Amino acid sequence: MRFAELEFGSFLTYSPHGNSEAELLSKTAMSDLKNDKYITLNSKQILMSDYLAKGIKMRLDTLPFAEYFKVDPILIPTPKSSLSKSNTIWVPQRLASALVKEGLGQDVKSCLQREKPVAKSSMSLPENRPKAIEHYNSMAVQKTLDEPKEILLVDDVITRGATLLGAANKLADAFPNARIRAFAFMRTISTSAEFENIFDPCKGKITLRDDGSTFRRP
Repeated sequence: MRFAELEFGSFLTYSPHGNSEAELLSKTAMSDLKNDKYITLNSKQILMSDYLAKGIKMRLDTLPFAEYFKVDPILIPTPKSSLSKSNTIWVPQRLASALVKEGLGQDVKSCLQREKPVAKSSMSLPENRPKAIEHYNSMAVQKTLDEPKEILLVDDVITRGATLLGAANKLADAFPNARIRAFAFMRTISTSAEFENIFDPCKGKITLRDDGSTFRRP
């Protein structure tokens, strides 16, 4: 892979293990996000993807990752762990489309595809989760666009960042002159004591360790 560090931003957080009211609410929000459910807002139904994209647009000037969207990037959704099926939704693609609809990005290009499936991280023990190199080797880029100056990888939830680091390196092979960064709508806070609030926007880095695992901060 070309690089061992990737800059990322995220909007919300959730706690998978805690049982406080805020943590339980964060789990519900994560489920709504992962399934792009309709939620009720002012007595009206709105998709979670549209709701969050509007929230980002409304707060953009105060968010630490605002520049990611102000440089008019091409948004590329992160592939699912499984191979694409016609009867399933691709949530990162929906999220990217919702952002572009709000003027946050130039266009959505679904050019990064999974060629062979990998284990689903959320269903695996930490030691069995696919590493960045496995994600990298399982993906392919369909070169359907001229090389952009700015690429923003879009994902729903980031845990350790292995998927995003592998995906970014695969895109770097195809578009070596592009600046590539990543954005996840929600990041996992695995330690309950470190969870503060669902709304906790940040900018950070994903780093590749010597053993092939990834380390995300914050």
